[in-house]
Amino acid sequence: MTLLLHKEIDRLKKMLLSLMAVVEESLNKAVLSLENRDLALAQTVIADDERIDEMEVDIEEEALKILALYQPVAIDLRFIVSAMRTNNELERIGDTAVNIAERATFLSGQPPLNLPIDLPAMADKVQEMLRSSLDAFVNMDDDLAREVLSMDDDVDEMNRRMFTIVYEKVREMPERAEALIHSLSATRHLERVADHATNIAEDVIYLVMGEIIRHQPEDYSKKG
Repeated sequence: MTLLLHKEIDRLKKMLLSLMAVVEESLNKAVLSLENRDLALAQTVIADDERIDEMEVDIEEEALKILALYQPVAIDLRFIVSAMRTNNELERIGDTAVNIAERATFLSGQPPLNLPIDLPAMADKVQEMLRSSLDAFVNMDDDLAREVLSMDDDVDEMNRRMFTIVYEKVREMPERAEALIHSLSATRHLERVADHATNIAEDVIYLVMGEIIRHQPEDYSKKG
């Protein structure tokens, strides 16, 4: 029974690793389409979303099958629960990549705004958070997971600055209001990806340590 269970868990891991790679690529393409005003690349992200949805359903069905057949306990149970949560977060990141690509689709047909915010820096930070949270999951590295939690404040601050800038620019350039709102929406979606990466990191800490830190005070969640 144990040997069969671990074979099934290995299969689940491989399926989840495949989804991780696809979602990371989708987010990378969405960010590039936004930064480079690349309509064709944005449309690729939107078209690929159905594949992510199908992979997410397959993983959930596989996890539920393992739970029903083997009734795992301890670390095996925590892994399956964490895998299901991470699977859900990845699907949501895929949806968010589509939202970014949709903003890029609109902005590709508009004159550049040249806003005083470093969008590539924000995108790099978000992508680093996602990459690190997934590495933490694969390697069961709770220290790396806590590093991800500490990065979230930077992204939140960038998003707040963008809101202030757009608010001021809409008053200065009401004729560009629609483009400005789309730009703000893009950064808001990036901030949502950071939230999903944080959720994955919290699940890694649960997986490794058995601690549920969601809804705990912020300082507590960042302590080793």
